[in-house]
Amino acid sequence: MGFLLGSNCDRSDDQEKIRVALYVQKAALHFIEAVNRLESKPSENVMQAGFAIEAEELASIARTQDIKSLESCGGIEGLATRVSVSFDQGVSSREISNRQNIYGHNQYAEKPPRSFWMFVWEALHDLTLIILIVCAVVSIGVGIATEGWPKGMYDGLGIVLCIFLVVIVTAVSDYKQSLQFKALDKEKKNVIVQVTREGSRQKVSIYDLVVGDIVHLSIGDLVPADGCFISGNNLSIDGSSLSGESDPVHISKERPFLLSGTKVQDGSGKMMVTAVGMKTEWGRLMATLSETGEDETPLQVKLNGVATIIGKIGLAFATMTFIVLLGRFLIEKADHHRLTKWTISDVLQLLNFFAIAVTIIVVAVPEGLPLAVTLSLAFAMKKLMSDRALVRHLSACETMGSANCICTDKTGTLTTNHMVVSKIWICDQIKPVKSSDNKEVLMSSFPEEVYAILLQSIFQNTGAEVTKGRDGKTNILGTPTDTAILEFGILLGGDSKIHRRESEIIKVEPFNSVKKKMSTLVSLPNGGRFRAFCKGASEIILKMCDKVISNDGKSVQLSEEHRKRISDVINEFACQALRTLCLAFKDVGNNGDSIPEDNYTLVAVVGIKDPVRPGVKEAVKTCLAAGISVRMVTGDNINTAKAIARECGILTDDGLAIEGPEFRKKSPQEMEEIIPKLQVMARSLPLDKHTLVTKLRHVFKDVVAVTGDGTNDAPALAEADIGLAMGIAGTEVAKESADVIIMDDNFSTIVNVAKWGRSVYINIQKFVQFQLTVNVVALMLNFISACITGNAPLTTVQLLWVNLIMDTLGALALATEPPYEGLMKRSPIGRNARFITRIMWRNIIGQSIYQIIVLVILQFDGKRLLKLSGSDATITLNTVIFNAFVFCQVFNEVNSRDMEKINVFRGVLESWVFLGVMFSTVAFQIVIVELLGTFASTVHLNWKLWMISVLIGAASLPVAVILKCIPVKVSKCSEVQKQNDGYQPLPSGPEMA
Repeated sequence: MGFLLGSNCDRSDDQEKIRVALYVQKAALHFIEAVNRLESKPSENVMQAGFAIEAEELASIARTQDIKSLESCGGIEGLATRVSVSFDQGVSSREISNRQNIYGHNQYAEKPPRSFWMFVWEALHDLTLIILIVCAVVSIGVGIATEGWPKGMYDGLGIVLCIFLVVIVTAVSDYKQSLQFKALDKEKKNVIVQVTREGSRQKVSIYDLVVGDIVHLSIGDLVPADGCFISGNNLSIDGSSLSGESDPVHISKERPFLLSGTKVQDGSGKMMVTAVGMKTEWGRLMATLSETGEDETPLQVKLNGVATIIGKIGLAFATMTFIVLLGRFLIEKADHHRLTKWTISDVLQLLNFFAIAVTIIVVAVPEGLPLAVTLSLAFAMKKLMSDRALVRHLSACETMGSANCICTDKTGTLTTNHMVVSKIWICDQIKPVKSSDNKEVLMSSFPEEVYAILLQSIFQNTGAEVTKGRDGKTNILGTPTDTAILEFGILLGGDSKIHRRESEIIKVEPFNSVKKKMSTLVSLPNGGRFRAFCKGASEIILKMCDKVISNDGKSVQLSEEHRKRISDVINEFACQALRTLCLAFKDVGNNGDSIPEDNYTLVAVVGIKDPVRPGVKEAVKTCLAAGISVRMVTGDNINTAKAIARECGILTDDGLAIEGPEFRKKSPQEMEEIIPKLQVMARSLPLDKHTLVTKLRHVFKDVVAVTGDGTNDAPALAEADIGLAMGIAGTEVAKESADVIIMDDNFSTIVNVAKWGRSVYINIQKFVQFQLTVNVVALMLNFISACITGNAPLTTVQLLWVNLIMDTLGALALATEPPYEGLMKRSPIGRNARFITRIMWRNIIGQSIYQIIVLVILQFDGKRLLKLSGSDATITLNTVIFNAFVFCQVFNEVNSRDMEKINVFRGVLESWVFLGVMFSTVAFQIVIVELLGTFASTVHLNWKLWMISVLIGAASLPVAVILKCIPVKVSKCSEVQKQNDGYQPLPSGPEMA
C-alpha cells in the first residue's frame, strides 16, 4: 500500500489519485481491525486507540441524531459491520470484557461516597456540641490554673471524652446508613434487559450491556443505552425525560435513533447499542446534575415539629436553671460579704453552671427523633430487601403501615404467573390438555387441516420467542400468556423456526390493554396472498368472527346458536378459573396494506390455567383481620375473576363484582354507592383503575396501595398513596411510577411490606415515649434541685452520657425492633391521626412522676435513707442518684417495647440489636461509675448501693404494669372513623388522641 501511494506521488501531482490511495489505505486498515475484532484479539495499543476514536464517533451519531453520518457509514448495517456484530447472532460472550474496555461500561459516573471522616466532621458542626467543647477547653484551662496538673483538667477532659463518644457513635450510624442506601440504590437501578447473544435471546443486567448488543424492546421498557433501530412494529418512544416533549416519537428506518433514559410507549422492536454509560446523552446529562438526597418522609416532617417544640421547652428550662443557679450563687456570695472578691474558682463555678445549662439543652433537644425514623426505615428497607421487596422511597415504608385498602392485580400477584394451557375448545369439542401428553396423542385429536391452521395461529401471531440456553434447554421469553400458548404449540409438535420461514411477517399490532388483542399480517408461501391472525380476550375476538373452522379445515358461517354455544364454553372455562383466549384468522387476498378488524374465522378457544399462589389465601385473611380491605382489579373475564377471588377469599357473599364497562357507565354518585361493596372489577381499563383509586383516596379518605405491572398501570400507581410494582412481570415504566417493587410478584410479600410499615410507625412511637420520659425527668430533676439546693445532681458528663443512651442508643434499640404478628390484628392508623397517643401520654406522665419522686427523695433525704456519712457522702449520694437515674432509663426502655401489653419481654430474645444495646449500656455504666470516676464525678459504690440503684430502676416495671391497667378514653373521631371504614374495634389497638 505504501508502494502504491509512493508510486502515485512520484509519477504525478494528481491530488485525486493521492486521495483515492489514502482512502484505500484507510479501508484496508478498517478491514484488518474488523478481522482482529472477529478473532477477539484487539489487544494491541494501535487497535485500542483506533477503537477509542470509533467509540466517540459511534456515540455522537445517536446522540446528535445525525442521519447523514449514519448514511455515510452505510446505515445500521454499516454500523453493525464496524462493531463486528451480526443482527442474528449478536455479541459473543468472549467479547464482553473486551468491548467494555474499548467502549466503556454501561454505568454512570457517580460522586465518590463520603468518607467516614466527613460524617465525623458534620457531627462536630452541631452548635450545642461546639459550645460544650469551648466550655471544656475553658474548664481545662481554669482547672489547671486553680488545681494544677493533672487534677485540674479532669472535669474538662471528661466533657471532651463524652463529646468524642457522642460524635463517633453518630458518625458510625450515619456512615453505615449511607452505605446501605447506596447499595439499595444500586439494586434499584439494576434493570434486566433482553438481548440477542450468541444467536439466542437472553436476559442480562443493564450493567452488563455493551456496544453492539442487540436489545429487544417492548411496551413499558426503558431504553437502556443509545442505539439505532433495526426492526420493529409500531415502535413509539416517550422521550419526555430528555426532551420535555410529551408527544410520542415514532421510530422507523427514517428516524432510527433511540436514546438512553426514554421509555417504550407502544409497539415493539430491536435496536443495536452504539453508546453506553457516560457516552450516552443521558450520561452526559447526569454528569451535569448534582446528587440529591432523599426527601424527608411525612413522619420525619411531623417529628421535626415535635422536636422543635421540645427543644424550645428545653431551652426555657435550661435558661431558668442557669438563672436560678446564678442567682443562688450571687446571693450566697453577698451573704458572706464576698461579692467583690472573685476568684478563679468562682469563675470555674459559673462556667460549670453554664455548661450544665447547655447540656440540659443537649439532653432536651431530641436530635434522636430523625435518627430513629431513618434507622427504623433503613432497617425495615434492609429486611424487606431480603424478603424480596425493594423500597424505592423511604416514605413508602411508613405510609404502608397506614394502608387500609389494597387494589391488586390478579395475574402474577394472586396467581403464580406460570400459565399453562389446560383446555381447548376446537371443532365443537372440549379437549383437556396435560403436560404428560405426547405429541402423537395430541396430534391425533385434531384433523390434519385443523391442526395446520391451529399451529399457524399459534406461531405466526406471538410476541414470545423460543431460545436455547447455554445448557441446551429450550427457553421461551415473552409474556406469560404468549409463553403458555407457545409451549402448547411446541407440545403439539410445532417448530417456531419452520413456521417463521414458511411466511414473512408483514405487519404486527402488539397487544395493548385497550384493544386487548394482538394481530399479525403475514404473506403466504404461494405468493400474492396474505393472511391475518388475531388472538386476545375471548369476548372481543368472538365479536370479530362471523365464521368458525370446521372439521375439514374449511370456514363455515357462524350462526347465532353456535355463537351462544361458544359463549357458554367461554363462561364454563372462566367459572373453572381458566383465563380464556380466542384464536382466529382471515385470508385477505392480495390486499396486504392493513390488518382487518372483522369477518374473522374462529379457530379455537384456549383455557389457560394460572394457579393461585401458595399462601395467598392466608395473606388475604391476614389483611382482612388487620382492617385492610382487598379489591381485585383485572382485565380478565368476570367469571374467571370471581372464581379466583373466591378462592383467595377476596369475594364474599355480600361483596360486589362488576365489569369495567358497567363501572364506567355509573354516575359519580352511583360509584360512591357501590365502591364500599366493590371487591372485584373485571375487564377493566387503566382509566377504571385510576378512577377507583381516586375515589377511594379523595372521597372515602382511604390510604390506598395499588399493585401494577404494565405501563397502563402507571397512572394508578402514581395516584395511589403507595404504588407497588411487580419486579418480574413489571415494565420499567411501572417500576419508575411505584414506591415499592415486589421482586417476587407475590401478594404475601405485599402483606409483609404492610407489616413492616406498621412496625416502623409503632417503633418510632416507642422511641418517642421513651425519649420524652427521659426529657421530662432530666429537666425537672435538675431544675428542682437547682431551685432548692443551688446545685445540679447530674453533671455535664453524666448528662451527656444520658443523652447518648436516650438518643443514639435508644434509637438503635427501639427503632430496629422486628414486627410481631399482633401488629396485623390492630386497625390501621388513620390518615390524620395524632402521632403521640393518649396511651403514650399515660405512660410518659406515669413513669416521669415515679422517677421524679424517687430521685427527688434521694436528693433531699438520701444521706439519711442510705446511711451515708463522711466527706464523701455528697458525691456518693450524687453517684447513686446518677446510677439510679440511668437504670430507670434502662428498664423504662424495656417497658417501651410494648406500650399496651403487660408482657414486655415478648420476642426479646429475637431482637439481638435491643439486647446488644442493653448489655452495652449497663456495661459502660459500670465502667463510668467504677473506673472513670475522675472524669464523670463518680465514686466507687458497694454492692448494696449498686443493688439499690438497680432495684429503683427495676421498680419501673411494676409501675408500668399498673399504668397499663388504667383505661384510656377512646376519642370519638377514632371510633367514628373505624365504624365508617368497617373495622371491628380491636381492644389492643392504639387509640388516637
